[in-house]
Amino acid sequence: MKLGCKTFVFLLPGLLAAAGCHSYQVETTVENRTGAAIQLLEVDYPSASFGANHLAAGETVHSRIQIRGSGVLKVQYTAGDGRTAQIDGPQLAERQEGRLEIVLLPAGKADFRPELTPQP
Repeated sequence: MKLGCKTFVFLLPGLLAAAGCHSYQVETTVENRTGAAIQLLEVDYPSASFGANHLAAGETVHSRIQIRGSGVLKVQYTAGDGRTAQIDGPQLAERQEGRLEIVLLPAGKADFRPELTPQP
């Protein structure tokens, strides 16, 4: 049986789905509730990072991440008083997906709200 180009184009999406192609992603939100603007926000997770140069008080930044490997999530930023805050978050593992909320609080603290499956 000979397949034409048009037939192949229609079959390709089904073939990819059947092959098990799945992109595990975590919708991540960081909210600044420190009471002041922060600078140089960096969120490190296994194999990559994201951040923002400036985050005003009450402002939120979103990122869709993909975890490769496993390890502890880390957050770092410079507070309004010039001090650097470094906070360890939850353990993350490859193939996790879902949502992760990070709420930055005063005095260099943070509240982590993971809704991830499967659990590490």
